[in-house]
Amino acid sequence: MIASLGMYDFGAAQAANDRLWDLIRDGLRLRGIAAPEALTRGEHAYWDAWQSPDLVLSQTCGYPFRARLHDRVAYVGTPDYGVEGCAPGHYRSVFIARADDPRDRLLEFDGAPFAFNEDLSQSGWAAPQIHAARLGLTLRPVLRSGGHRLSAQAVAEGRADIAALDAVTWRLMQGEAVAARLKVVGLTDPTPGLPLIAASDADIEATFAAVAEAIATLDAESRGVLGLKALVRIPLADYLAVPNPPSPPSLHPAD
Repeated sequence: MIASLGMYDFGAAQAANDRLWDLIRDGLRLRGIAAPEALTRGEHAYWDAWQSPDLVLSQTCGYPFRARLHDRVAYVGTPDYGVEGCAPGHYRSVFIARADDPRDRLLEFDGAPFAFNEDLSQSGWAAPQIHAARLGLTLRPVLRSGGHRLSAQAVAEGRADIAALDAVTWRLMQGEAVAARLKVVGLTDPTPGLPLIAASDADIEATFAAVAEAIATLDAESRGVLGLKALVRIPLADYLAVPNPPSPPSLHPAD
């Protein structure tokens, strides 16, 4: 058995996710579903978990979900993080630049060197590239960072001029030193948020109920840290309708 909640799992969110998982795990067991004692973290929390036939629960990104996973896993539901300007269960990307950059609007960054976390990131690659193209802008990819916070660090250090971060990640980063060196210069349109998935043969109704109950009963401090409001269902067609951009160039991490 494997379970992971690795998409928003750094800083204070780690302890909050542990408390959330304790509630989910106990709720699953009460419903007759075997569940691991603790969350898997590290490299095995992502593709290894998402593709495992023993997956009890994990959270993935919308891009890999629509591109590779939607017909191989069971969709459980989508956490609502209460992102401003977004419908329940939806989110958006935040374009960030250095705080001392004289440019304050996305339209001023045409041709700017762009850092992104990875090729199949909805918030870090797909959404910003689609959004820029609609505005007639080019964001020139120069650095594949390997993570949203690494993209933020690259911009702060001048290795790129602009990046796009998941709005929930950006909110979780407030208070970190790097966030104080950055500013928001634009927002993408909202898209469906990061879905919770399970193995294809999972009992979806029972799993949804266990997660929804856990979110509702999670202590207020942990819920506040994670920004969790509720668990919602978004039609699969809404995920599949999100457009895919051209693939990024062949850059190595941190290149």
